[in-house]
Amino acid sequence: MPPILQHVQQATKMMSRRKILLLVLGCSTVSLLIHQGAQLSWYPKLFPLSCPPLRDSPPRPKHMTVAFLKTHKTAGTTVQNILFRFAERHNLTVALPHPSCEHQFCYPRNFSAHFVHPATRPPHMLASHLRFDRAELERLMPPGTVYVTILREPAAMFESLFSYYNQYCPAFRRVPNASLEAFLRAPEAYYRAGEHFAMFAHNTLAYDLGGDNERSPRDDAAYLAGLIRQVEEVFSLVMIAEYFDESLVLLRRLLAWDLDDVLYAKLNARAASSRLAAIPAALARAARAWNALDAGLYDHFNATFWRRVASAGRACVEREARELREARERLLRRCFGEEPVLRPAAQIRTKQLQPWQPSRKVDIMGYDLPSGGAGPATEACLKLAMPEVQYSSYLLRKQKRRGGVRARPEPVLDNPPPRPIRALPRGLQGH
Repeated sequence: MPPILQHVQQATKMMSRRKILLLVLGCSTVSLLIHQGAQLSWYPKLFPLSCPPLRDSPPRPKHMTVAFLKTHKTAGTTVQNILFRFAERHNLTVALPHPSCEHQFCYPRNFSAHFVHPATRPPHMLASHLRFDRAELERLMPPGTVYVTILREPAAMFESLFSYYNQYCPAFRRVPNASLEAFLRAPEAYYRAGEHFAMFAHNTLAYDLGGDNERSPRDDAAYLAGLIRQVEEVFSLVMIAEYFDESLVLLRRLLAWDLDDVLYAKLNARAASSRLAAIPAALARAARAWNALDAGLYDHFNATFWRRVASAGRACVEREARELREARERLLRRCFGEEPVLRPAAQIRTKQLQPWQPSRKVDIMGYDLPSGGAGPATEACLKLAMPEVQYSSYLLRKQKRRGGVRARPEPVLDNPPPRPIRALPRGLQGH
């Protein structure tokens, strides 16, 4: 055989072996140890992405400055965890609340940069609950920050709010037998505008976005249109909770991240016994009518979302979403066993993974680590399932040590905010 043909044959064999290796890697879990400063992490890799960028588009560096408006009961805790882990892997500073605000930026007050712990400024990332204030956020976050938020279908969101905040929101506590149907039959009988935590009972999305949750599109259609324009001026992406994986595909494309960067475990999920399996159609209509401002926001941005999917190539986005789900399942099995299941907090042995419980009437589920685990893979799995309260506290301690401010006295906020929901006295829970 001529030498040139021998070289071609040898190269062909090597290429075949490489294809087989890539196939094996793509169908199984691959452990990677990534060393960045003192951090070691383990992540599965995806081979290859279904929808690579066009050849005439040079690859962009990963975007490192993100502000996520974490709306209530919209899967925002899961997005927050994705951002927290990305920030840790890249040694980025995460804006975290001052201790007077606990784990939210003094919500329900309008956000102020003064609510941010000094050890976490200037930040690259922000992802804790706040009420949106554009001027204050732009004062805090660096130029070029990408703003992102997430919305959820208003009827499903309201059912979740009613269940989760039933012991905190006075309007909900007034309802006999904690009946969502009774509330929606006559919400004005229970609701008092201006009460503490009243925003959980009426147009919560609009309130979180900085809007007036007492306005009605039926009475003032121009107000809804103006609020939509304000959101569109600021937010580069409005994710949709019902299409979470597709939303993450758009997010990773917007930020030039890898699909690996948006792998997740579902966090802050209620047990089946703590939620309605299905919302009856009449109840859903009543919830949307009572939360008409939220319904208008959701309907507009849901349509906008699908236009973005179409622009990116729907088949392409769906393939990436499928790959994300497959990789996520591999990761969950690697971290939490061959049959990973969400568990009640009382069954979770690892204290760092026990989710906070809003009341005795609501069970929030979480994951637990298999016994005997150790090393960087276990550490990465721990962070994957770590609830908001524990992760926020951990990041604050870490960033204070990094900044050398452990002994610095905490400034005292003028006009301290009302204590947030997590500070409700234990004696009130379940009554």
